[in-house]
Amino acid sequence: MVKQSIPANLFSLHVQEEELRKKAEAVVENDIRLALHLSVTERAMNLSDTLRQFETDDEDLKVIQILSMRIFNAFGASVKLVLSGYVQNGALVMRDILETVFLLNLFKGDLAAIKRWRLANTRKEKDEFRPVKVRDALDERDGFEGKKRAALYKLFSELAGHPNMKSVHMMRPQKDGDAVIGPFVEGTSLEAVLSEMGRLAVQAGEIQDAFFPDTWKDGIEARTTFAQAKQQWLNTFYPQTKT
Repeated sequence: MVKQSIPANLFSLHVQEEELRKKAEAVVENDIRLALHLSVTERAMNLSDTLRQFETDDEDLKVIQILSMRIFNAFGASVKLVLSGYVQNGALVMRDILETVFLLNLFKGDLAAIKRWRLANTRKEKDEFRPVKVRDALDERDGFEGKKRAALYKLFSELAGHPNMKSVHMMRPQKDGDAVIGPFVEGTSLEAVLSEMGRLAVQAGEIQDAFFPDTWKDGIEARTTFAQAKQQWLNTFYPQTKT
């Protein structure tokens, strides 16, 4: 039986993706701000990898670990897509991270909700945890007005999640140019998506850190290195205003 290889066109596409990754990495290497976005992302992923190693019989904590692992996988996929020239698809994966972060945030303030989510079977039981319900519950809990969480979710949906004319913008290497098929690396779009990734990584890391057992010594290093990366990121992008 003749072994079937990967089709030539797919192999050629892969070669192009790898060349584009080299180009993207060169852009990042020459821009400390972009490097910081990836650094804090890597540290948030390291938190995910560390938290999963905590041994527990607590089924609710196992849920947190699984959702944390989901965050790791999504960030890994998004980084690979973005650096290989698929910025729109990378942003789409980031929307999944955003939903997961919101859900974990809800659980942080209502630990009993973890069991309700874990055991939910009926439509009524699951309805409590629909993305829009989670966002509304968080806004009400935190006293937020203006629905900024919904606006951010909508942004990811319009630019990457749903086929519409706004999503076409992310398929154009040039702002007023034509849409292109296949991957490409362009400085402005790369910076825009990595900026959102860094911002999301800070949120993801913070919410994961909240679930680490305080007495677990094996988690200290990952929490510390994330805190350091987060502080550097905040100092760079949100410096304290001096009066």
